[in-house]
Amino acid sequence: MTPAERERLSCWLALALAPGVGPRTVARLVELHGYAAVTGGPSRDQMRAAGLSGAALEPAMDALRQPDRAALDAALAWAEQDAATILTLDDPRYPPRLAALDAPPAVLYVRGDVGLLADPQLAMVGSRNPTAGGLETSRAFARHLAALGLTITSGMAIGIDGAAHAGALESGRTIAVLGTGPDRVYPAAHRALARGIAESGALVSEFPPGTGPHASHFPRRNRIISGLSLGTLVVEAAVGSGSLITARYAMEQGREVFAIPGSIHNPLARGCHALIRQGAKLVDSADQILEELQHQLRGFLSEPAAGAASGRGAGSEAAPADPDPADLDPDYRRLLDCIGFDPVSTDELIMRTGLPAQAVSSMLLLLELQGHVSSRPGGCYTLPGGR
Repeated sequence: MTPAERERLSCWLALALAPGVGPRTVARLVELHGYAAVTGGPSRDQMRAAGLSGAALEPAMDALRQPDRAALDAALAWAEQDAATILTLDDPRYPPRLAALDAPPAVLYVRGDVGLLADPQLAMVGSRNPTAGGLETSRAFARHLAALGLTITSGMAIGIDGAAHAGALESGRTIAVLGTGPDRVYPAAHRALARGIAESGALVSEFPPGTGPHASHFPRRNRIISGLSLGTLVVEAAVGSGSLITARYAMEQGREVFAIPGSIHNPLARGCHALIRQGAKLVDSADQILEELQHQLRGFLSEPAAGAASGRGAGSEAAPADPDPADLDPDYRRLLDCIGFDPVSTDELIMRTGLPAQAVSSMLLLLELQGHVSSRPGGCYTLPGGR
């Protein structure tokens, strides 16, 4: 990092770390006075015009005149590490979809591939305590979409988020937005997952190094998740779930919102059903998402029929082959054995296998994504080539 770059970053960091100065104030300052107001040190009048007044003004000005040198040095030292980058609003690499928000974060801390942040992304979010079927669905959707070149973005939480990241890493790339500083992993159980994401994707945070988890951080994280993405898919969510906050942000940002329906008896389907009533698009296959986003994705994704990953979002090698039917879990094989070339309904399959309804629905989705079965009108299924 050159001395000039270090000085420029210091100015942005001082503003972002100043007490009482949030993204909205910074955005207004830049709108009124340009980036030079940041790097040249904003005046009291400029900060007042940007909306900072009253008791908040003087502490902020004091922090700009005498910034927290320890905090600045810690952030700059973090940026000197391999694959670590601090993006500011005036950086041409700052993700354009996020920059289009009315108050984008002034600073982003990124570990991994910075260029990935500008690629087409789908946010995938859901419950921290999902059903087994929800985990399978999340992983299957992420793996299928990432294999086609779509980057999967989520919040690295336990549950649906973690399954989405893991599925995407099997065939493509993924971005995790953190509710902590870029040097912290929360939850700690996802330490290995975080390493994998940093190696082939990106970890992103608006919080400086050393920042631990706090309840107020996660709505801000959710806003970045939806802001980076073309759309948000909610897999499973109870009413009142934090995942619905991400969906609400996506709606406010003019982005697509998708929801996977579930059993009326499953509490974790009620949040998705509420979203569908509010206008979210009901989806039960990954290809329906691609159809909705096709105009924004044209020319970027690989052809689904090709079965290979392409574009930066998934690398240049072929996606891993789907498992041979003989290698499937015994329950999957039992379900597959109950399907022939004549259409059979889900209810009939539940009776034939004795498996729970929620499990059968999730297993059918996975088998369809892997090409082992084909869906037919009326909620029926056949083996490929059936009528």
